[in-house]
Amino acid sequence: MTETNTSLNLTLQNEADTIRLGEELALVVKSGDCLALRGDLGAGKSTLSRALLRAMADDDYLEVPSPTFTLVQNYDLRLPVAHFDLYRLSDPAELEEIGFMDALENGVCLVEWPDKAGDCLPQTRIDISFAFDPAGGRTISITASATKIARIKRVLSIRRFLDSRGYAGARRRHLTGDASTRAYEYIYPTDGGARRILMDAPRQPDGPPIRDGKPYSQIVHLAEDVYPFVAIDLALRARGFAAPEIFESDCEAGLLLIEDLGPDTVLDEGGRPIAERYRASVACLAALHATPFERDIPLPTGGVHHVPDYDRTAMKMEAELLIDWHLPWKRNGEPATAAERAEYLAIWDALIDQLADAEKTLVLRDFHSPNIIWRGDRQGIDRIGLIDFQDAMIGPSAYDLVSVVQDARVTVERDLVDQLMTDYLSIRRSESDFNEASFLKAWSIMSAQRACKLNGLWVRLMTRDHKPGYMKHMPRTLWHLSVAFEHEALAPLRDWCARVGIGENESLPQAR
Repeated sequence: MTETNTSLNLTLQNEADTIRLGEELALVVKSGDCLALRGDLGAGKSTLSRALLRAMADDDYLEVPSPTFTLVQNYDLRLPVAHFDLYRLSDPAELEEIGFMDALENGVCLVEWPDKAGDCLPQTRIDISFAFDPAGGRTISITASATKIARIKRVLSIRRFLDSRGYAGARRRHLTGDASTRAYEYIYPTDGGARRILMDAPRQPDGPPIRDGKPYSQIVHLAEDVYPFVAIDLALRARGFAAPEIFESDCEAGLLLIEDLGPDTVLDEGGRPIAERYRASVACLAALHATPFERDIPLPTGGVHHVPDYDRTAMKMEAELLIDWHLPWKRNGEPATAAERAEYLAIWDALIDQLADAEKTLVLRDFHSPNIIWRGDRQGIDRIGLIDFQDAMIGPSAYDLVSVVQDARVTVERDLVDQLMTDYLSIRRSESDFNEASFLKAWSIMSAQRACKLNGLWVRLMTRDHKPGYMKHMPRTLWHLSVAFEHEALAPLRDWCARVGIGENESLPQAR
C-alpha cells in the first residue's frame, strides 16, 4: 500500500543552517532513498549536498566537485552515494546510461535539477524545495511519505534535545544501527570536551499478538523503551562494573546521552578474537555472576524496573525459531509436521526442567564481541566496558558464558573456547556454593537454546526482514549447536535434529 505524502517546512537563516541540515539528513538516509533537490541557482542545493556527503564520509575536507559536466559523481561511503546534476541532461532516457537505477538500488541518490528527469524519478523520493526568504535566508519544504518524514522529524527532535541540554551546535556523526530499532550517534561538543554517544531508542508499539494475547517482544522480554537500560546501567555501575555514565536523558522520548567507553573491541584488525581480551571478558563475567542483583531496581525518575525472569515461555519461544524458520528453509518451504513440532517442544520442556537447580543471576543476554569494549589502560574488571544490556533478565548464569565463548559473529576457535571455559571455572571454583557439574549441564542446554534461536533468526532476518547478510553466521552457529550436543543431556535434541536433517551437509565455520 502506497503511503500518502506529507510535508515539513523549515527556515534556514544562513549557510551554517543549510550545512547543519545536510549533516542531519546524512544521519537518516537509507539505501534506496532518492533526494530530489529543487530550487534556483544559489538557493543552497549544492551546499546541502556537500554537507551531507562530508558528514557521511566524516571528512570535513572531502573533495565534492560539482557533477554539472559529468552529470554524476559516485562516493563509496557508509552507504554508496551518487550525486547527480541533471542541468545538462538532454533526455530523461539518458538516466539509464549514467547508471541512475543501479545507483538507487545500491545506495542513496542526490539529484539536483530533478525536473530534467521527467517522470523517471521514483514516486517514493524525498523532495526538498529551496526558496529565497524575503526576510533573508531560505525556506525549505520537504515532501515525502509519512515514514520518511518521521525519520527526518526524529533527527531534528534529537537536535532540539541536544540544544536544550547544553550541546547546542555539537557535531553529530553516525555511529551505528543494529538489528533492532536502536541507532547511535557520536556527539562532539563544541567546547572540545569528551566525545559522547547519543542512544536513539524510541518506544516501540506492540507488535501483533502471537500467543496468549501478547506480542513476541513481551513474550521474550525485549525492552520496549529505555527505562530498562537506565536501571541495569545504574545497577552495574553501583557494583563497580564499567557501564557508561548517563549524562542527559529524555526517557519518554527514548533519548540518552551516554559516556563513550572507547573505540577498542576484543577483536583484532582482521576481526579475529584477541585471546587476552576474551580471557579478561570471561574473568569479568565470573565476577558479575558472583555479585548479587536485586530484581526491582529503583529508577531516578521514580518507580522501579522489575528485571524479568528468563522463563520457560521465553526460552521456548526463542527455540521455536529453529522449527518455524530454519527447518522450512532447509526443506525448501516445507514446514515441520505436527508430530515433529510436538516432539521438539516436548524435548525443550524436558531440557528446561533440568535447569530448575541451575544457578540464576543477572543475564546481560548479549555479552559478545559487538557489545564488549576493551579499556586497556584500566585494571581488573574495569578493563571491560559493558553496553547493550537493556534486555537483561534473571536466568541461568551459563547463558552469558555461552554468548562470549560461542560468539555468534566471530569464530572463537576450539582451543580458545576450552581455555575460556577453564578460566571461568577456575575462578568460580573458589566459591563454596558453586556446583560445577550443574553449571556445565546448564551451559550445554543454554548453548543449544541459543544456537536454535540464532539458526532460526538468521533465516527470519533474510526472508522476512530482507537482511541476508546475517546468513554468513549460520555455519558457525550450527557448529555451536554440535558442540552443545557433546553433553549427554542434549541427546534427545541431537537425535531429533539428526532425524529432520538439521546440521547435515553443513561446513564448519572458517576463522576470519
